[in-house]
Amino acid sequence: MSTLLTLEESAADGAARPNWRAFTEMGFRPLYLAGCAWALLSVLLWVFAPARLTGVLTAMPWHAHEMLWGFVGTIAVGFLMTAGANWTGRNPLRGGPLAALCAVWLAARGAYLAPGMTAFTVAATADLLFFLWAAAALARAVWSTRNRRNYGVPLLLLALAAAHALYLRAALAGDYLALMRYFNTGLLVMAVLTLLIARRVLPFFARRAVAGLEIPPHTRSGHWQLGAGVLAIACLLAGAPGAAALLLAVSGVLALAQWLAWKPWAARRVPLLWILYVGYLGLGLGLLAGAAQLAGYVARPAWPAHVIGVAGFSVLIIGMATRTAMGHLGRPLRADRSMVLSYALVILAALLRLAALVPTGATLGLLHASAGAWALGFGLYLWRFFPWMIRPRADAAAKPAAPMMKIVPAGPRRAP
Repeated sequence: MSTLLTLEESAADGAARPNWRAFTEMGFRPLYLAGCAWALLSVLLWVFAPARLTGVLTAMPWHAHEMLWGFVGTIAVGFLMTAGANWTGRNPLRGGPLAALCAVWLAARGAYLAPGMTAFTVAATADLLFFLWAAAALARAVWSTRNRRNYGVPLLLLALAAAHALYLRAALAGDYLALMRYFNTGLLVMAVLTLLIARRVLPFFARRAVAGLEIPPHTRSGHWQLGAGVLAIACLLAGAPGAAALLLAVSGVLALAQWLAWKPWAARRVPLLWILYVGYLGLGLGLLAGAAQLAGYVARPAWPAHVIGVAGFSVLIIGMATRTAMGHLGRPLRADRSMVLSYALVILAALLRLAALVPTGATLGLLHASAGAWALGFGLYLWRFFPWMIRPRADAAAKPAAPMMKIVPAGPRRAP
């Protein structure tokens, strides 16, 4: 049997195949998908199948924990693992270590649903390890390159881990007041981290998306804002709600002043941008709602938590998870219809959820409608981005591939 040297063309569509190396190349790829998938599944569990929550952490404590640490915190870690590489030129986690971090996260999510103290201990330990590992990896990248501007960011992740541990201890003790204090601590730590990141990236994205737009970075007001936020956390833990309320109000007012200075009307035709403006507005209003609650003007603590968490964090997340992912995936920075629809659905879910907090005969229906819109919004994100996340960058895959030489055996030739 003879052999012939043949040429084989690449696949006709030119699309790159799924690639494990690409999937674990940067933190945003697996962690954005994991966080958004858990946002979808955990809300459906909480609203439509609460009887399945049979773990030690049940009902409201489970829901609050999974929304803050299981969803929002996970997206934050994914963003920071990716931004850390940009800040320092050194990727904090990739490949096997990143996959292991995700496995730890997955173990925590499953173990919280299992009954018994053993499962709870596994879940709590895995969650703590997840945040400590992420903080250590980010700190190594930031501190080893002397990236002084971001020295404090790993410390915020450590604070988030500490609030997580204190929250779970209060849940085990059945101490509702301590539970809410440490939940609010975690919420405010996350708010400080979000303000820090959003104040940097939103003006940058706006200037790139809108030709000729000139807006101030508000660096000095941002420093005052972060200082007020950190002091508010300290006052909350020290049992000084009045001082914490004043400091939160300062942070919220500064956020709204920044929002106005960034000319939100200029973003109205750019979906990748206006969704971030809507989320930042929600966060600023949420901080003011938190200040009002600490000052005694809002009776239900669920109000500020949901304004900050749903109207603020979640709207920012659906925007950031599209904008930053598309940038790092080498995709054109244009939102398609599915992305705009996902934005609208998450905003609708936020509005319906806030309306459901008002005790009326429509509360249950509003809650179910909110959960449905939420699931559809994040489901659309997963449908659009999953195929991209598991493949190499589009701009790398788009390069025309050279014909591949392959030596193949030739069958016996027939006589003429």
